[in-house]
Amino acid sequence: MTSTIRQGLGWDPTTLQDRYDEVRAYTETLAAPLSPEDQTVQSMPDVSPTKWHRAHVTWFFETFLLADNEPDFTPFQDKYWFLFNSYYEAVGPRYSRADRGFISRPGAHDVGTYRSNVDDRVRDLLARLDEGTLSKLAGTIELGFHHEQQHQELLLMDIKHVLSRNPLQPAYAGSPTAASTPDRLGWVEVDGGLVEIGHERTRDGDFCFDNELPRHEQWLRPFRIADRLVTNGEWLDFMADGGYRRHEHWLSDGWAKVQTEGWSAPFYWTEVDGTWFEHTLHGTWPVDPGLPVSHVSFYEAEAYAAWAGKRLPSEAEWEHAARSLPVEGNLANTTSWHPEAAPAAGSAPGGLRQMFGDCWEWTSSAYHPYPGFHPPAGAIGEYNGKFMSNQMVLKGGCALTPAGHARASYRNFFPHQSRWALSGVRLADDEPTSTGARA
Repeated sequence: MTSTIRQGLGWDPTTLQDRYDEVRAYTETLAAPLSPEDQTVQSMPDVSPTKWHRAHVTWFFETFLLADNEPDFTPFQDKYWFLFNSYYEAVGPRYSRADRGFISRPGAHDVGTYRSNVDDRVRDLLARLDEGTLSKLAGTIELGFHHEQQHQELLLMDIKHVLSRNPLQPAYAGSPTAASTPDRLGWVEVDGGLVEIGHERTRDGDFCFDNELPRHEQWLRPFRIADRLVTNGEWLDFMADGGYRRHEHWLSDGWAKVQTEGWSAPFYWTEVDGTWFEHTLHGTWPVDPGLPVSHVSFYEAEAYAAWAGKRLPSEAEWEHAARSLPVEGNLANTTSWHPEAAPAAGSAPGGLRQMFGDCWEWTSSAYHPYPGFHPPAGAIGEYNGKFMSNQMVLKGGCALTPAGHARASYRNFFPHQSRWALSGVRLADDEPTSTGARA
């Protein structure tokens, strides 16, 4: 994307190749615990098979890097351009997203062969780049790194759903953390005024996606934001008070989803003999009241906030509150692959805990372009701009987000009803609140 390519600076051939190898190897590390059968299953239309993720990110490098820059370019396999194109209309036709689970061939091993072939060709290309060509292509290659990191996170979210449908309740990896006790929710007052949001190179690093630009001003009233995420225990209180049965807390579309889909708890919760269990990547366990609630939709987050007498923060409020904080937290958690309890109150900079990692946090902001945004021409311009409708913004990253992939300006987005993503809830408030609030 124009902004991303413009910011693809500071690379030399050695560091670029090292980073390429690192990103590509991590995808294979994530796939390693999975059998070829695991990697082929598509459990719902929003989920893609693991081997499809592995192939698609490879297709991305072949399509947007090798095709225009490799001498005598020939695709590894003509049909792969049809099978593994996700949504790029300018590149050509593509296989239906909802039918990706029907692709039994190529198998997981064959996809590995495809990946190895493209990796060798990319390394050969990098070894031949002169300084001028390197400067021209570095931004596209860096975009490929971050694109693959997005799919690394999606790979984990998707296989979580796949394994959840298996009655044997298999685990992907990891083990549960020690039982936790939720502490009292606190509040941090944030000054308003004319603030700037959007990517800032000196703060966020050189890379950004085009939807994080241009940096611009917004007016905010002073507000308060919760110092941690909403916990499972607090969500159980919401449920016990009829949260999923009382229409007055819900937006109209959300209440319709509750009715038609039969929602009565977060996505991966199941009640057995009066005890709630949660499916995780490390197996199915009793719900831990001290952990952040996860896998709830925007509609559920909005309903909970209404029940608690609060609201969700806007995208600008969240980013303004997080702007001065270090990008640290429970990211890429290879121990439990799951959100963890908030650190002790008062231990985090600025008093705000869990701003990065654990769960993507729903905001009240629709995913629309920033003032002055223009997608670049060509297929690469389809990366973000075409999705700026019927989506809501989430901020902060989650326990599955690769290290180095989170920043305050990052704009994730999902439809209002999405529950399979690792999403949670942070509350905001307009006026000072008593410490006795139910939230």
